[in-house]
Amino acid sequence: MDLKVKPGDDFYTYANGVWLRNNPVPAKETRWGSFNELRDFNIKAVRTILSESAAKNNAKTGSVEKRVGDFYAAGMDSAAIDKLGYTPIKADLERIKTIKDVNGVLNESAYLRTSGAGSPMFGFFVGQDRKDVENMVPQLSQGGTTLPDRDYYLKDDARSSKIQDAYKKYITTLFTLTGVDKATAEKNAETIFNLEKKLAAAQMARVEMRDPYKTYNKFSVSDFSKTTPNMDWKALMAKMKVTGQDTVLVNSPKFFTELNGLLTSTPVADWQTYLQWNVMKSAAPYLSADFVDANFAYTQALTGQKIQTPRWQRMSSLTDGTIGELLGQLYVEKHFKPEAKARMDEMIANLIKAYEIRIKGLDWMSAETKEKALAKLHAFRPKVGYPNKWETYEGLEINRNNFFANVRNSGAWGYTKMVNQLGKPVDRERWGMTPPTVNAYYSPVMNEIVFPAGILQFPFFDPNADDAVNYGGIGAVIGHEISHGFDDSGSQYDKDGTLRNWWTAEDLAKFKEKATQLQKQYDAYTVLDTIHVNGKLTLGENIGDLGGLSAAYEAFKMTKQGKSKKKIDGFTPDQRFFLAWAQVWRANTLPETSAQLILTDSHSPGQYRTIGAPVNMDAWYKAFNVKPGDKLYKKPEDRIRIW
Repeated sequence: MDLKVKPGDDFYTYANGVWLRNNPVPAKETRWGSFNELRDFNIKAVRTILSESAAKNNAKTGSVEKRVGDFYAAGMDSAAIDKLGYTPIKADLERIKTIKDVNGVLNESAYLRTSGAGSPMFGFFVGQDRKDVENMVPQLSQGGTTLPDRDYYLKDDARSSKIQDAYKKYITTLFTLTGVDKATAEKNAETIFNLEKKLAAAQMARVEMRDPYKTYNKFSVSDFSKTTPNMDWKALMAKMKVTGQDTVLVNSPKFFTELNGLLTSTPVADWQTYLQWNVMKSAAPYLSADFVDANFAYTQALTGQKIQTPRWQRMSSLTDGTIGELLGQLYVEKHFKPEAKARMDEMIANLIKAYEIRIKGLDWMSAETKEKALAKLHAFRPKVGYPNKWETYEGLEINRNNFFANVRNSGAWGYTKMVNQLGKPVDRERWGMTPPTVNAYYSPVMNEIVFPAGILQFPFFDPNADDAVNYGGIGAVIGHEISHGFDDSGSQYDKDGTLRNWWTAEDLAKFKEKATQLQKQYDAYTVLDTIHVNGKLTLGENIGDLGGLSAAYEAFKMTKQGKSKKKIDGFTPDQRFFLAWAQVWRANTLPETSAQLILTDSHSPGQYRTIGAPVNMDAWYKAFNVKPGDKLYKKPEDRIRIW
């Protein structure tokens, strides 16, 4: 803490100033804060598990240890990987050269998808139908671009131009590494950039994409094919292993009509170049060092990261991301205690209780809507730590001597597993995150809140810490995930997870008015030179923080410590609660990364998450004696209360 700073002027620095000064971003990172410290601890724990598993000579064939050990060992064998150069993708690049026509282009794009080699042109996944949640449906989404956001293609300011140049250089380098002469490689880079720029121009912006109604467009497969005469979706989906489906959900129909036009207005040779690029970029991190280095140089331009993430860390993350429920079993055994789960279950129950009290006490909502809100709250399903039923990855071949094949096989295996969900009941035991993940999530269609074991550690959670620290940390995270069920997007889904309005018109208007006030509050925060927080893009997360911290405080006040005035280390229980919240969000971030996150991240930067919710809470003013004239002071009537 920096006690020289007045909490009412700069609560973020007051709570974190000395830590921020003493903890610059390490060279291998793009930001450094509480999340990163915990992720660093977790990835080292994962590395130990993986190294020990890889070193076990007597592990049984087919055992969890043998499979994760082999996957990791193959990834760590950089000598074998370097020797191969680009051989693993040679056959793909040659095959693409033989494409003759638009049909060939489409067939190849389907093949790359099913074989785990890329997802060109558009996005495709299988998921619940938002208006019929017991049903799994094929879903098509806009896509086809490489840069993290459409704006990078469409803007020409200095920052965007620098990134465009780095991207073109990356394309050029990869083509030259596969034996293409420099002049042709440079021409290819222009071809790819210009084609992707057209795809970017056809995409909806991120803020629009947050509207679950705007992105819900249901078609029969034959009707959708009529809107894209160059793409026969029945035939194309069969190539993508999807048969017998008569319906498709499309998030941006306009994108597909534009893509349909591009299919014939773009020469087949340009599509070949584009498809080769899709193979190269998806393979680059897993090929020889020269590919990995080129990939890092591009990442550097985007994020400002100084040195490459060490190989052990990349391979540990890859193992977690690929076979995370095998690795997760070993991780949970070592790093997740039953008493942590019990304490979490209790805190979740307390937060639901606190939320119920808050909903009942809302002065802006009618009894009719309150009843529906409470029904939704009580239908929430929490998941804590790890799945009840582990994924076995049956049929996934892992070979200790063939790293690239392992990566490809797992991509193809994952694709097949996804498509196989069609026509089956929704799997409610499935997790969207692996156990070592330092994060949490809410799923509107499942109406569930999920907390992997990875986040259930200090500074978010410590079974031995006082309630103030736990409620200000993980308590607020639990409240945040609950609040996603009631944010500007999640509130459009009912208790069953169905996209269906449950509000009276009057209550909805009041809710929207409050949300707009919060949007304006965050719009006013400056991040870098002229860049501001995008209050519209971050609205859901900001409602999550405000609702979550308010509910966590309510729940904290039900505890023995919450009712007392007893100081610890000179701080009152209420002060410790808000300090725990502030210290969760401490972080130093590289300017390049900050600029990227403003475009792509739906969360506000940590310094504004720290203050954004407390300045709307009377308890914070009281705890730190914040008065008119202090920089963060808001008049009581201007404080925004939503949940």
